[in-house]
Amino acid sequence: MSRFEIKMPKLGESITEGTIISWSVQVGDIIKEDDVLFEVNTAKVSAEIPSPVEGKVVEILFKEGDTVAVGTVVAIVDIGGENSGDEGVAVVSKTASEETPQVKTVKTEEERWYSPVVLQLAREAGIQPKELDTISGTGYQGRVSKKDIKSYIVRKQSGSTTTAQPAVKPSTQPVASVAPQPVATAPAQSSAKPAATPEVQRTTPASGTFSAEGVEVKEMDRVRKVIADHMVMSKHTSPHVTNIVEVDVTKLVKWRDKNKDAFLRREGVKLTYMPAITEAVAKALAAYPQVNVSVEGYNILFKKHINVGIAVSLNDGNLIVPVVRDADRLNLNGLAVAIDSLALKARDNKLMPDDISSGTFTITNFGTFKSLFGTPIINQPQVAILGVGYIEKKPAVIETPEGDVIAIRHKMYLSLSYDHRVVDGSLGGNFLYFIKDYLENWKE
Repeated sequence: MSRFEIKMPKLGESITEGTIISWSVQVGDIIKEDDVLFEVNTAKVSAEIPSPVEGKVVEILFKEGDTVAVGTVVAIVDIGGENSGDEGVAVVSKTASEETPQVKTVKTEEERWYSPVVLQLAREAGIQPKELDTISGTGYQGRVSKKDIKSYIVRKQSGSTTTAQPAVKPSTQPVASVAPQPVATAPAQSSAKPAATPEVQRTTPASGTFSAEGVEVKEMDRVRKVIADHMVMSKHTSPHVTNIVEVDVTKLVKWRDKNKDAFLRREGVKLTYMPAITEAVAKALAAYPQVNVSVEGYNILFKKHINVGIAVSLNDGNLIVPVVRDADRLNLNGLAVAIDSLALKARDNKLMPDDISSGTFTITNFGTFKSLFGTPIINQPQVAILGVGYIEKKPAVIETPEGDVIAIRHKMYLSLSYDHRVVDGSLGGNFLYFIKDYLENWKE
């Protein structure tokens, strides 16, 4: 029997475990690639986990309701082989000789894994293993899906492919050596609270009860606990500095007022200011790649992709940060549709793991709550976050050929919090001014 281990995936940054809500398969079931195996819930997202292989389910190691650490084997699938005598394992019409390289690709975690379908399509198209390794994957854990290989074949046949960088497993860090981690790390949940004195321990009531002073005690839900620990860890890890600028967005406001109705009819989504702000941020990150980084010990990891996270408030009072991937490659329409889609999925609790992972920079919109500005906390392991304030009308002095005049202008504040370990005042100030200048000179 050729065994393939199904492991609990990492469903987002800072997530270390997931709770199995339900199993969609039973022992003995024959499954195909991408069939849903189980549903998992974490503090940030609920997701259906697909099978990366075809075969027969021979073991299920955890029951519904169990909380399992990331990387733990939760099920075993027999994917066929010479010693397999179980009936029904051969779920695809291939010869034993054809299946040999398929089994070989899953022998170790160090090799990049490809599904039988992907391997067959690659062989039929004459794609060699080295070329296959250059194809970027959009499937589960970055693997090359059936859709990816088909799209690549079409592009290759039309002559529109370009040499791609070798694909890298999501868990691989792009540094040869890593210096020791900073001493300040996220406190464990059991030690996150300051040590209480004996007097406090004797008088603190249980969750959901009232103390003698009339104070109701409620325990944080799982999402709020994760947010709390993440925020404390961020403040312990990064020395925060915040710069604030005032931005004249009169041109942007007039442009939106002029185009919002036609945009809604054409794209089916409301035109907000966030796509324009995201576009400005993406261009600033391209101009200042030193901000599109993370820190690991004394190493700076420069990110090749510009993935902008946008904080979304949820109906339960918590928040989540879905990510617009490759934001620099999307036009304004694409950004508007992507942002609207992610926000709706977030509020409907339908975000997938890929929707909240791999962010390289974050935007949080204080203006939604009519706050002028704030000093946001960096979303680790990123090194900067932009706060967007409320747009309000203000009298301002405008320079004209005839002299200075006072006019009513639309203005807002932008605040940039950054990690002073790698972003100095000059870089942070120039980066923020780039965004200010881009928005103030918006083309109507």
